[in-house]
Amino acid sequence: MEYRTLGRSGLKVAPICLGTMQFGWTADEQQSYHILDAYADAGGNFIDTADVYSSWVPGNPGGVSEEIIGRWLKRRGDRHLFVIATKGNGRMWPGPNGDGLSRGHLMKALDDSLRRLQTDYIDLYQTHWPHYDTPQEETMRALDDMVRSGKVRYIGCSNEPAWRLCKALWISEREHLYRFISLQPPYSLVRRANFERENEALCLDQGVGVIPYSPLQGGFLTGKYRRGATPDSVRAEGLKRYMTERNFALIDLLEERGKVHNATVAQMALAWLLQRPAITSPIIGANSVEQLNDILGTLKVRLTTEDVAAINQASDWRDQAD
Repeated sequence: MEYRTLGRSGLKVAPICLGTMQFGWTADEQQSYHILDAYADAGGNFIDTADVYSSWVPGNPGGVSEEIIGRWLKRRGDRHLFVIATKGNGRMWPGPNGDGLSRGHLMKALDDSLRRLQTDYIDLYQTHWPHYDTPQEETMRALDDMVRSGKVRYIGCSNEPAWRLCKALWISEREHLYRFISLQPPYSLVRRANFERENEALCLDQGVGVIPYSPLQGGFLTGKYRRGATPDSVRAEGLKRYMTERNFALIDLLEERGKVHNATVAQMALAWLLQRPAITSPIIGANSVEQLNDILGTLKVRLTTEDVAAINQASDWRDQAD
């Protein structure tokens, strides 16, 4: 596995990051261990989670994914081999300070994540999404203190618009604080505009690594959904906005081009992402070892210049809304 440097840092990460939102939800604890073991055996070292995973599931208080990862790390005894990324901001306890990016919330949220992960440091601690009630100066100072304390090695952000990311980088430079080394945005072949319109150029210019989530857009880019054959499910209902003739034609193109490379539709979609200049490591979740192995097969796919040009044209956002 060829590792990549994350942003303007010396941190080396796998080109596929293992997302763990599904742990304790659609993948039980034992299945989660199998997936983690298979990822590690393949040379993967980059694992992403968040404190709120998966609090939206009835009976799940949040923190379950972190707890599963923590028990797995404890069992293995080789914590230092992995880059563990988690996120703070979500509501984790009652009261007015139970969520957000204030110093008060983040300091407790970090300590809680460290306890659940059974580790004394987080490799990459990320703000999960913007919190407009908190001055960015307060957030960046709190994150800087976390790094200086040794509890966090690097900091990143998720879901930030370009103007706020730019402001955060400026605050760090002005106040001599540790800066964000990464951005975690939603980004896929059928959702290009939101990232490419402003954040892509900013990240390239400022050396911010990009670790996109939902790179297969909830499964749409696996080829599972086809014209006139949409499964009747809650997930399919949420993907209807992407079920256009244009996007189905894109799926057809990925399938056609994939036959030349002996690659699946999903592998072609991920291979396209991996050749984008700003992208470091797409975040992919898996509910089974078989799904994970299919995802990791992407690393064997080498798109031609003609492949990239055709896919770019078929998914060009400049003549459509995001």
